[in-house]
Order: sequence, then structure tokens, then C-alpha cells
Amino acid sequence: MSSVEPAISKPVEYIQHHLNNWSLGVEPGQQVNIVDFGVFHLDVFLFSAALAGIFAYVAWKIGSNLSADKPSGAQNAVEAVVEFVNQQVQDIFPGADRNVGPIAITIFIWVILMNSMDLLPVDLLPGLKAGIYAWFVGDPHHSYLKVVPTTNLDGTFGLAICVFFLIIYYNIKSKGVVGYLKSFLYHPFGKYAMPFNIIMTVIEEIAKPVSLGLRLFGNMFAGELLFLLIALLAFSVWAMPAQIALGTLWAIFHILVVNLQAFIFMLLTIVYLSLASQGGHDEHH
Repeated sequence: MSSVEPAISKPVEYIQHHLNNWSLGVEPGQQVNIVDFGVFHLDVFLFSAALAGIFAYVAWKIGSNLSADKPSGAQNAVEAVVEFVNQQVQDIFPGADRNVGPIAITIFIWVILMNSMDLLPVDLLPGLKAGIYAWFVGDPHHSYLKVVPTTNLDGTFGLAICVFFLIIYYNIKSKGVVGYLKSFLYHPFGKYAMPFNIIMTVIEEIAKPVSLGLRLFGNMFAGELLFLLIALLAFSVWAMPAQIALGTLWAIFHILVVNLQAFIFMLLTIVYLSLASQGGHDEHH
């Protein structure tokens, strides 16, 4: 089904169409397993990379035109974000090294940008891609496209796994390789319960990236699904005012969700890195 067809004519197909990624290694519209390393979601990568590029360019542009005497509005906004994030780092991780602040700011802004793609009209970019496919390929029905990277587990778990590697790095930096491995042997029940300690500590460590990835995915996926359900109201001219009103109200509320989820992801990252750097289990568990 093309994303430009009336939504109400085939509501189930309409929703399924919008929940399918533009993927390589799988037939268009084919159901993909949750874990399938043979499938590459091209839209998740392209939108993530494009937003990261925009973020990097804007940061470079503002950074190259800093002015202490006459700061621009953009500079003031960036400075406010930097001060806000640095305050979170100082409160949670007082002994943080110079890399934690930039890591936290990057996560915060990048996740906000990816989440904010959910505020675009649900048929805008998929419809544009369908038109391009129809013009050049002659088949708009395979024009699948998900524009919000954080509504896909590949995107959220990619971020979470990066944080997980940072946790391991700061653990080793703080305790050394031997000290880090010992934490798996002696925590939480002491040296006489090493097999149980290993199991419990491995579960505890794996739970960190899993909870990060699932929390962000779940909230953003639910928001996207509500936008799709609101889009189904466009079955007549009389229903359009209700659709516009509901869509506007949900978009306004969703702005809070977009920013809150980015803040939570950033905050938990700082907390996990702080625990890894300050002795972790024994002092903070």
C-alpha cells in the first residue's frame, strides 16, 4: 500500500506500512526478526547520520563565530544547554574527566533531534519517497520509510551499546582490568558465592543498556503509533477538524516526551559512568 493512499480505506495496512523500515537484506514489507544481523535498516542509519551531521555543522558554525561582547541568539541558546548539561554532570559525577560533558551533550542533543522527527506529519517524508519511487522506479508500493530512528530497536540499542562500552571503559580506567574482573567475583554476596556473584553481576551490567534502549524505544514507538491512529481520522471533511485538533494537542504534549526521554537517557548515562568511575558496586549499590 502506498503511503499516499487514503488511510481510512485500509487502516491495518496503513499502520503496518508505516511500521516497516526501508531495509536492505529483506524483501520490502517482509516481517523482520527482532535480532537479525542480516538486515540493515537504511532509514535508521541515514536519518541518524544526517541529524548527527546537522548537529556537528551547527556546533562548528556557532563555535567558529563565538563572541564574548555580542553573543548571537544561537550562541546564547547553546551556552544555556552547555551550562545545563554541565550542571547535571557536576551534581552527579563531581570527579568527571573532561570527556563526560561532551559525551552527555552529544547524547542529549542527538536524541532530541532524532525524537523530534516524530513531530513531522506522518505521511510527509514517506509520501515524498513514494512519489520519487513512482516516478523513477514505477512502484510506490514498496516505498517503506520510518523517519524516527528512536522508534526502532536498532537505533536505541545502538546508542545503549555505545554507553555500555563507555561503562566498561570507565570501570577499567577506575579499577584496572583485574579490579574490574574481581567485581564480578565478589559482588554482591562476597567471595564465598562466586558463581552466584558472576551471574548476578552479569545480569546487572546487561540490564543497564537493555533498560536504556527499551525505555527510549517504548516511549517513542508509542508516540509514533498514536500519531498514526490520529491520521486514520482523515476519512471525511467533517472529521478533519477533530484530526487537526487531536494531532496538534498530541504534538504539543509529545514535545515534552521528546525532550524528557533525551534528558533521561543522558542522565542515566552520567549516573552509570559515575558509578563505574567511583568504585561502583561497593560504594553505590
